[in-house]
Amino acid sequence: MLSVRNLSTTVLKPASFQVEAGECVSVQGKSGSGKSVLLRALADLDPSTGEVRLNGDLRENMPAPLWRRRVTYVAAESGWWEDRVGTHFAQPDRAAVLAGALGLPGEVMDWPVARLSTGERQRLALVRALVQRPEVLLLDEPTGALDAEATGWVEALLRAELARGAGVLIVTHAPEQAVRLARRHLHVADGVVADGVVTDSVMTKG
Repeated sequence: MLSVRNLSTTVLKPASFQVEAGECVSVQGKSGSGKSVLLRALADLDPSTGEVRLNGDLRENMPAPLWRRRVTYVAAESGWWEDRVGTHFAQPDRAAVLAGALGLPGEVMDWPVARLSTGERQRLALVRALVQRPEVLLLDEPTGALDAEATGWVEALLRAELARGAGVLIVTHAPEQAVRLARRHLHVADGVVADGVVTDSVMTKG
């Protein structure tokens, strides 16, 4: 699915790895090690060199907006540019269904953005990505501001995405979350990306 060869930035040393369809790979490391830089480089949001392919399609041969719909990055802190929540979604009805799966009320699409808590913004940022039905999700601490119950809702939705064949790279500082979701782990330290061990995660147990 997602094939990466010698990807590098001013921060990251050349890295090569793959993410298969239906596979979740966790990205771990200390703060400032380059985890977010890696995700942003994969999404073509920051300059990078190397070869990145999605199902054989070379990133450079694809318009950037199309690549970012297929390989979608969700930042730890999302941006909101309109006053009302629903105006951020091209498919508000589908967005409302996904938001409901994350414990948000149906009327959330009519709320002003200013009303949202940090955790609500984080969940809706994930919804904004999922509405596009991306082939690969690049998630930067998607549950960092959530309690245990909301984290469970997010993880259930991610399992559904994996079941439909999406690939997921997730940055998480929670080792237990990495074990629950990911079968493989990348470790980033001082700009070096190391492909880690294969584990028997919940996903491999079906």
